[in-house]
Amino acid sequence: MNEYYPRICDSVLQNKLKITGAVLIVGPKWCGKTETALQAAKSVLYIQENSQNKETAKIMPSLLLEGETPRLIDEWQDAPEVWDAVRHTVDRRKVPGQFILTGSATPGDQVKAHTGIGRISRILMRPMSLFESKESNGTVSLRELFAGNQKIEAVSKLDVTQIAHSICRGGWPGAVTFLKAEGALAREYVDIIVEEDINIVDGVERNPKRVRLVLQSLARNISTLTTATTILEDVRSNDMSINERTLDSYLNALRRIFIIEDVPAWSPSLRSKTTTRTSYKRQLVDPSIATAIMRIDADRLLYDMETFGFLFESLCTRDMRIYTQANDGDIFHYRDKNNLEIDLIISLHNGKWAPVEVKLGEHRINEAAENLVKLKTKVDTSRIGEPVFMMVLTGGKFAYKRPDGVLVVPLGCLKD
Repeated sequence: MNEYYPRICDSVLQNKLKITGAVLIVGPKWCGKTETALQAAKSVLYIQENSQNKETAKIMPSLLLEGETPRLIDEWQDAPEVWDAVRHTVDRRKVPGQFILTGSATPGDQVKAHTGIGRISRILMRPMSLFESKESNGTVSLRELFAGNQKIEAVSKLDVTQIAHSICRGGWPGAVTFLKAEGALAREYVDIIVEEDINIVDGVERNPKRVRLVLQSLARNISTLTTATTILEDVRSNDMSINERTLDSYLNALRRIFIIEDVPAWSPSLRSKTTTRTSYKRQLVDPSIATAIMRIDADRLLYDMETFGFLFESLCTRDMRIYTQANDGDIFHYRDKNNLEIDLIISLHNGKWAPVEVKLGEHRINEAAENLVKLKTKVDTSRIGEPVFMMVLTGGKFAYKRPDGVLVVPLGCLKD
């Protein structure tokens, strides 16, 4: 049995179980939802492993809820009748911490009508960050930075070769805990997406070859502002029959199984009338999906630094999303009509914010720092406040504070 690596959302789950009757953990398949839930559960029901459970759910779903609490109901969307049964049982018992539900797909509209607000809280779980996989030493804490502690002097143990392997392997717990996995698990995952999961999510049969073409286009355009029109033209170079409506259907299905996770644009109050771009930045939930669909391994990545740079940004986005979520915040990107671009904007729900530029190589740190300072002069800080810090997130070795106040932080030093 593989070792359980503690997850950042372990404490989040425990806290939510203290205040709500049920907690729903959603996220892509194989990201560790069930194992994390099992750390807190006292009993468990596996919907997928027993067809009788699905039949019971249709007739009397409340029978499936009997057991010691918190009771884990794994892959609940395969028996959607359970959702209402959980809501009603939570209402009846009036005690927190009754159920944990896990799901690898957003259910259909028949369930969305009953949101469970006030009864069922939600956690979005992603593949493991480098801190969770024990590759980042965690010497620089995002929480501490937002608290005002910017005394950072640290050294990352990761080099670019190790980063390349981490990108191709991905944050899948099964790959992290099995050292020989490399990118094999990610490639198997892509095959399952193409052949099974994208059809199961809504019962619509989709062409596997077309699914691959869409994923390949998304992979080639990762960490860019590529439009849906460009994606469509890219796919059409191999499949002339696809149209805009069909592409939307494929993209929405990939979102519902948590494969696509684009970065929304940040719209701050600006000092001038500078127009900001509103396009989403293309991202997948884990960069290994991109390397798997493009059949790129770590050795090849090291000889294609341009692609490496885009995938490194994807890796940083994944990790920063995990760390920011633990600090009650969200991730955005910024680009204006003058093409000033900031890769990541951390925006906490308490109003604090910080811009982050991502640079794989240390030779572009000066350029990145200049962009961060330039952004600070453009935003109306009288309305949104000064940035708590400005950061260049790198694939380098050393963490330090520059004379201009910009922090330089290796990804291999960062944690929540």
